[in-house]
Amino acid sequence: MILHIPDEDNRILLHACCAPCSSAILEVLIENTIETTVFYYNPNIYPVEEYEIRKAESKRQCEALGVRWIDGDYDHPAWQCQVRGLEEEPERGSRCQMCFDMRLLRTAQEAQKHGIRWFSTTLASSRWKDIRQIEEAGHRAESIVKGTSYWTQNWRKGGLTERRAQLLREGGFYNQQYCGCEYSIRDDK
Repeated sequence: MILHIPDEDNRILLHACCAPCSSAILEVLIENTIETTVFYYNPNIYPVEEYEIRKAESKRQCEALGVRWIDGDYDHPAWQCQVRGLEEEPERGSRCQMCFDMRLLRTAQEAQKHGIRWFSTTLASSRWKDIRQIEEAGHRAESIVKGTSYWTQNWRKGGLTERRAQLLREGGFYNQQYCGCEYSIRDDK
């Protein structure tokens, strides 16, 4: 798969939700010599033990690939405040939109802090997520955080979904069974 960032700045801050979703994306970014920094910011993940497992796997993956990794810190109470009143929403509903908005706004702010114009997210690789919601969140974030641009990519195409499954097996990465928040546990039952 051939990728090109739309201008001469060949750097990207990639928001990563987990190692499995990042695997094929990181591989293709590296193959295309796009200087990638991974930003792990996922205050939605519950419980904290699950968060720590996913965080450790993301960091392990980046270390193995020689990719810079930034910890966005865990603040589940702030996430709960963000989605208050939306607890009964189904997956792909308003709660997910608020969650994407929060995480991608923080990603854009981190990109700006490091002087990186482009940002994207591995969330767009999951077939369980509404790609339209993710893109809207990315574009809202770029409109708020000056000097940043959301790089819209459908990370499900070009064989990346199949490659993700292969890399997951090869790398032996922990593969979670739900999106991350306590409400997605409920909806997956």
